[in-house]
Amino acid sequence: MARRRPAPRCLLPLLLLLGDLGHSSELTFTMEPSDVVAVEDQPLKLQCQVEGLEPISKSWRKNGELLLDSQHVSLLANGSVYIRKFHKLLDDGSSDEGEYDCTAQNRLGLVVSRKAKVQVATLSPFHVQPQSMVVEEGGVARFQCQIHGLPEPLIIWLKNRRPLEAGDDRFTLLPTGVLQITQVGEADSGIYHCVAANTANTRHSQEASLTVQGSRTNVYKEPAILVGPENLTLTVHQTAVLECVATGNPRPIVSWSRLDGRPIGVEGIQVLGTGNLMISDLSVQHSGIYVCAANKPGTRVRRTAQGRLVVQAPAKFVQYPQSISRPVGTTAIFNCLAQGEPIPQLTWLKNGEILAPSGHIKLKNNNNTLTINGISPEDEAIYQCIAENDAGSTQASARLTVLWAEGLPGPPRDVKTTALSATAIQVSWSKPLQNTRDVIGYVLHIRKTADPVEMEYQEAVSKSTLQQVVTDLEASTSYTFHIKAYTSRGASKPSETAITNTLGEVPAVPALFIKVLNNTAIQVAWESSIKLGQHEGFKLYYRRIHGALFTGPVLLPRNVTSYNITHLDPMIAYEVKLLAFNCHGDGNSTVRFVTLRDATERSVLNTPCDCLKEEHSSKTSTTGIIIGTHIGVTCIIFCVLFLVFGYRGRLLICKHVEDGLATPQAPSRAQRNPQGLVINGGVGRAREEFTANRKMADINELERLFPASLPNEHQHKGITQSTNISPISEEQPSLTCQNSAFPLDELVVTREPRATFETVVQCSLDCPKSKVKQLSFTVAKDNSSGTTE
Repeated sequence: MARRRPAPRCLLPLLLLLGDLGHSSELTFTMEPSDVVAVEDQPLKLQCQVEGLEPISKSWRKNGELLLDSQHVSLLANGSVYIRKFHKLLDDGSSDEGEYDCTAQNRLGLVVSRKAKVQVATLSPFHVQPQSMVVEEGGVARFQCQIHGLPEPLIIWLKNRRPLEAGDDRFTLLPTGVLQITQVGEADSGIYHCVAANTANTRHSQEASLTVQGSRTNVYKEPAILVGPENLTLTVHQTAVLECVATGNPRPIVSWSRLDGRPIGVEGIQVLGTGNLMISDLSVQHSGIYVCAANKPGTRVRRTAQGRLVVQAPAKFVQYPQSISRPVGTTAIFNCLAQGEPIPQLTWLKNGEILAPSGHIKLKNNNNTLTINGISPEDEAIYQCIAENDAGSTQASARLTVLWAEGLPGPPRDVKTTALSATAIQVSWSKPLQNTRDVIGYVLHIRKTADPVEMEYQEAVSKSTLQQVVTDLEASTSYTFHIKAYTSRGASKPSETAITNTLGEVPAVPALFIKVLNNTAIQVAWESSIKLGQHEGFKLYYRRIHGALFTGPVLLPRNVTSYNITHLDPMIAYEVKLLAFNCHGDGNSTVRFVTLRDATERSVLNTPCDCLKEEHSSKTSTTGIIIGTHIGVTCIIFCVLFLVFGYRGRLLICKHVEDGLATPQAPSRAQRNPQGLVINGGVGRAREEFTANRKMADINELERLFPASLPNEHQHKGITQSTNISPISEEQPSLTCQNSAFPLDELVVTREPRATFETVVQCSLDCPKSKVKQLSFTVAKDNSSGTTE
C-alpha cells in the first residue's frame, strides 16, 4: 500500500498574522430575530443587529424570498423590519406568517441569521366541552375543556358563573383545562363552565351541571382508573402534567413510576390533587413512559395506566466552526457539531447560499465536517453552519481567508506520467512560466483515482529535478497526479491532473513442498493463497540434476495444489521447479532438490508391512497364538534331544578316559589320530575305532542341529580340545566331561511371552566354559517370522 506523507506547510508568519488580525473584522450577529406570535391587525417589529467591518448592508428574507420596502413593510435603518398591520391573509392571497431571517454583508462576506417563525395569534373553538354528570357523595367529579390557541390560552373555571374558591384542596385545576373535585359533597352541586383566553380572543364553554346523590357507603369497590395519562410532546423548559384519576372503596393509593425502571426524581416534581403528576422545567432526560398505578390499601390489588412523554430540545452547538487562513492550493477544514432532540440536520452556506458538494468541496460525517481541497481565491468567503430540528434552529459562521502573495510562481506545466512497473509510475513536468527563480521545491500530490480527495498524500521533490518515481503503488490501479511549485511566500496553483494506470503484476513466488512417496515417485505440493496475486495457473518442471533439459511445463489450473511425479530413477537426484503465471507473464519460480536414494535404502532394510491388516488380524484371529504354542513345544523337544545326545557323548568320552588310564605306555607321535584322539596300541584298536566313530556321529548330529554353537575353526573337528595336559604325557590332550557334554542338572528350559505379539521359547545352559550360552526360538503371533540363536 502506498505510504502516507504529511503535506508540506510553507506559511509566512507575517501572512498568518495578517490573517488572524482580519478575524476581528468578521461579521457577527449580536441580536437575531426570535420566534413570535403576532396579533391580527397589530404592528409587528423584528430586530436584527450585527457588527463587523463597515460598511455593512442588511436585508430581510421571508421564506427565502427577499423582502422589499412597501407601504405594508418597512426596513428600518437599525436593521429591523416593521410590519404596520399584521395580517394572516392579505388581499393578494399572501400572508404575513412565515419564516423570517436577516442577512448582513460587507466586503469580507455575507452572513444569514437564524430563521424566526412568525405566526398569528389564534384561539379556536372548544373541541372538548364540559358535560353534566351525576356523582355519588364521596365520589370524584371531573370536567374538561380543550381548546387550541396561539399563544397557549389560559383556562379558568367558574361555578354558578363565579370563580372557584382557590383555598379548597378538594378542587384541582390542571393547566390542560381539567377540573377535578374529590370527596364530592352536596355543596358541590351546581353549574360549571370554563373560560379560555389569550391575546387573540376569549371564549366561554358551555355549562354543565353537577348533581350529587345518595350518601356515603362502606360497600367495597375495586380500584379503577377513570382517566389515565395522555401522550404528550413538549419542549424543554415547559411544564408537563400527567393526569391520573382513580376511584374505589377504600380509596386507592395512586403511585407513579417509569416503565424503564429509572427513578422519576424529586427536583421539579409535584403531585397535584390526589394523583396527578406535574413536571416543571422539562429536560430531555424526562422523556419516557410513565405508569400510574392505583393500589388497594394493604393488598397487591392494583390497576395501571400509562402515557408517553416526549421532550424535544432545539438545536444547540457543541462545537462551532472556527475562522482560518490558508495559502492558495492547500486544504481548509471546518467542523460543526450540534445536538438536540430530534437530532438536528446540518446545512452549510457560503455567503448566504446553500453549499453543495462539488469536485473540491466535500461534506462528511453527516455534514459535520466541511473540507475544501486546493483552495483558490474564489473560495474566500464566510461559511455558515445551520442546525435545525422540530424544536428550533441556530447558526454559526466562520470565515476562510485565502493567503495569496505577489510573485508566486505559476502552476507547473506539461505533466506526464509513465507506468514503469506494477508498483511504480514516473511523473515528469516542466517549470512554471512565471516567477521560477524563487521556487524552492515541488510537491507531488498522489491519490487513487477512485478515492476521495481527502485520501490524497504528497511527496516533496527538490527543485533540482523535474521528475519523480512514485513507488509502493498497487498493480493494475488508476492513479491521479498533480504538482504545485512552492516558494518561501507560498504555493502556486495546482497543475493540470494526469491519470495513469500501473502495469499488471505477475504472480508472486509460490511456496513449494516435496514429499517422497516411494523409491520412484514424489508428490509436489504448494499453497494457492491471496499472496500470490492474480494468477491463472501453475507451471511445473523437473529434471535430473545437471540435466540439460527440463521435463515440462506441466500446466495446472489455479485450483490445483499438488501433483505426483512418477517413474523416477531411484538412484538419481532431481530438481523440481514451480511457478505461477497470468496474462502478464510468468512469476518467479521456486526450486527444490530431492533424492530417492534414502527411500530405496529404507525399502530394502525395512520391508513395509500392512499395518492395517496386521491390526485387523490381531483383533480377529488367534491363529498366530496357536502356531506359536506349537513351535514352542517343538523347541522343548529339540532341547530334550540336545540333552540326550550330550549325555550319550559324556558316557563315551568318560569311557575313553578310563581306557587311557588303564594303558601305561605312551603312544608314539605317529600313532595319533588326525582328529586329536589318542590310539591305545594295537590291542584295543578295533574298540577305539568304533568308539571314535560313534562320538563323531554324535558330534556331527549336534553340529547339524546347532551349527552356530561351535567356533568356525573347530567345526567338523569333533569336540573342542582341552587346555589341560594329561599327567601321562604333556603332548596328550585329555578330554574331560565338562568340555564335551552338558550335565542334565545344569540345563534350564524357560518359556516367556513378549507383549501380545510374539511367543519366545528359550533354553538356557549354565555351563561357564561352553561357548553355547543359550538356545531360543521366537515366533510372531501371526506366524510371520521366526528366529533361532
